[in-house]
Amino acid sequence: MGQLKTTGSEFLLGLRLLGRGFARYGRNPRLLLLGAIPAVITCALFVTAWIFLIIYIDEIASAVTWFADDWSDFWRGLVEFGAGAGILVVAALISALTFTAITLLIGDPFYEVISERIEEGLGGTPGAVDLPWYRTLWPNLVDSVRLIALGIVLAIPLFLLGFVPVIGQTVVPVLNAIVGGWLITVELTGIPFNRRGLRLADRRKLLRANRAMALGFGIPVFLVLLVPVAAIIVVPAAVSGATLMTRRVLGLNIEDRPVPDPVR
Repeated sequence: MGQLKTTGSEFLLGLRLLGRGFARYGRNPRLLLLGAIPAVITCALFVTAWIFLIIYIDEIASAVTWFADDWSDFWRGLVEFGAGAGILVVAALISALTFTAITLLIGDPFYEVISERIEEGLGGTPGAVDLPWYRTLWPNLVDSVRLIALGIVLAIPLFLLGFVPVIGQTVVPVLNAIVGGWLITVELTGIPFNRRGLRLADRRKLLRANRAMALGFGIPVFLVLLVPVAAIIVVPAAVSGATLMTRRVLGLNIEDRPVPDPVR
């Protein structure tokens, strides 16, 4: 019971850190504009892709269930429905992860500024490695590709489960949110971790030790990213929240520094 209570508290802490990220990001109009630019570009690309997917989902589902062409109308329709649902679930997982990765790559200089501003207000970045953004672009790209590849690998069994009636439409979306939330949290914390010279393995190790908090942060981000237009605000705000989470797992201050009284 105590373990369950602790897990619940950590999950809620992750949710609160996300909320605080939104609050900090929203208080600065210049950061609002700065963070929206790369997200708008990525959003336009993904909205176009989803429009085509939804238009042709019936044809795609029919093509991947070719083996059921000779079945009765009821069973063929049921299998095609499950395939269509599975394709959309997998597409949602891959889209949310790749949207975040592509937006972060496009906007790396922008989001680096946002994350650094957050840390400056909390006392700075201990252990910071001062490298220009173009020196960190390649390592960030490699880490993003590794995460996307992992997401695709994990999406395969979810896709296959989508063929199972009931389970494919109930259990699979829940698993999808958990997997997607975890991967997105690992992705979003890349900026503050990389600024300290810490790579993907370091992120995963520290976040695994705080798994409930990471899921409490990442699952809501994943769900909101399913609404493409909302992603314009969500990604930069989540970068702000991920900066707070990084400081939390590293044992650093996440509260505002007190303003000293003026000298009389």
